[in-house]
Amino acid sequence: MPNDLTELVSVRYMVADVDAAVDFYTTHLGFTVRMSAAPAFADITRGRLRLLLSGPASSAGRPMPDGTVPIPGGWNRIHLIVGDIAAEVARLRAAGVTFRNDIVKGPGGQQILLEDPSGNVVELFQPAGE
Repeated sequence: MPNDLTELVSVRYMVADVDAAVDFYTTHLGFTVRMSAAPAFADITRGRLRLLLSGPASSAGRPMPDGTVPIPGGWNRIHLIVGDIAAEVARLRAAGVTFRNDIVKGPGGQQILLEDPSGNVVELFQPAGE
């Protein structure tokens, strides 16, 4: 893992519970903890992906000038490549992970959407021909 943060691609997810999110990503999706300041914030990585998990008590969770509070969920997502999507889905379903859909096949490959404990989306993708 690179130590230079400019070598990483960083994504921030708002989460309801930082500890639950860290447990989910490290247990089910192979992330490693770089730093935790739970319950406010955690910094986890998988390869060159840096996922910043920000709870309600984090600076990223502060209300906007109009009063809007950042919340988890939505449809933007991180995209993780897998070698055998059917096996990954079976493993994750057995562990009780929530999915938004079933595997979808298209010309570029197969994909499925799962949710972290706060409702943030993760896409598993197996490229065509693999």
